[in-house]
Parts: sequence; C-alpha cells; structure tokens
Amino acid sequence: MATTKAPEDAYTAEPFVPSRGGLDALREAAAGCRGCPLHRDATQTVFGEGDAGARLLLVGEQPGDQEDKQGRPFVGPAGRLLDRALEEAGVDPAQAYVTNAVKHFKFGRAGSGGRRIHKSPTQREARACAPWLAAELAAVEPELIVVLGATAGKALLGPSFRVTRERGAVLEREVHGRPERVVATIHPSSVLRADDREAAYQGLVSDLKVAARALG
Repeated sequence: MATTKAPEDAYTAEPFVPSRGGLDALREAAAGCRGCPLHRDATQTVFGEGDAGARLLLVGEQPGDQEDKQGRPFVGPAGRLLDRALEEAGVDPAQAYVTNAVKHFKFGRAGSGGRRIHKSPTQREARACAPWLAAELAAVEPELIVVLGATAGKALLGPSFRVTRERGAVLEREVHGRPERVVATIHPSSVLRADDREAAYQGLVSDLKVAARALG
C-alpha cells in the first residue's frame, strides 16, 4: 500500500499561498503553513509586518525566541537594535516593512529541556518558504530591499551571495522575477555577538545610510 506524504515532505509553501488578497490574506494563510518540517516545533508562524505601502522592505533570516513566542518579527534584542540603527541612518522604522526569509523559528535545546538555541535554516528550508517572501514583495512593491545577513541574502540573491563582498552598495538584481534594488548588510544579531560591538554597529548604520540615500 502506498503511503501518503505529509505536506512538509514536499518542502514548499506554494500550496498554502493564496492566489488573491493582500497582506492580511497572506498572514492569515501563513498561520496554517506546513510547507516544511519547521512548523512542527515552532510555537507559531511569524509573518512580516509594517507599512503595506512601504518604500523599504527589510528581510532577515528567521524569527528568534522572542519573535516565536510573540508572533511578531524583530521584537527581541536584535529588533530593538535594528530600530535604533534605522533611526540613526535617517529611516523611520514605522514606515518600513520587516519580514524574514524563513517564517518559523528553528532551534536546538541547551541540554535536556533547556534554553532554545537558534539554529540557522538550511537553503532547502529557505527555498520552501520562498513563496511567502515572493508574495510579500508582490504585495508591498518596495522601492528598495535591505537584506540582513547571509541567509536572507542567499534566499533572495542566490547561493553565491557573500555579505562581506556585497554589503553597503546598491545592487540591481532580479528577485523572484521582479527587477529590484537591494542593499545588503549584516544581521543585527551579529552586532550583539561581535567582539567590538560599536564597530559592528557603526558598520550596520553606514550600510543603512546607503539605503536611506538610495530612497532619496
């Protein structure tokens, strides 16, 4: 007798993405996504949020522990640092749209039942989630995308992407079939892990100033 595969075994969110409706319809549908196995352990889907007509869209890697618990992106320490960096660069965080390449928190445990430790999603998991990101880009139609870190960069720009090589410049690339302007920088969580936090933070602000100038 043939066994029926679970939806997550296909590693694609495509069947769960609605063909019509705006961000509210996407967010509601994403809550039931089973496009990859990450949904099994995560508390909930963490969809993007912000200005539906934002000129700037920022893409991170995945939700963290606090985001998974609250169901909102960038509400933990890295999110607070990002808001501060955006303001210092001359960008109002309230006028941006923020999301992640992967919508469920991937983690391991520190010891038996211990603290949840972030684990980077695989490229396969990022590809599975790509239909959600493509739908968000189509709905928001931003003038500029900022990719935060390597996972987000590879999800949008391909596996050859390197933050150190391409950060701090306006790139013109095709993203999910659309011509887009992209600025790459580090993920704010890497600032929190850096030996020299101030230097890392100023580098992030410098890259975000490039984005601010590109928006005019």
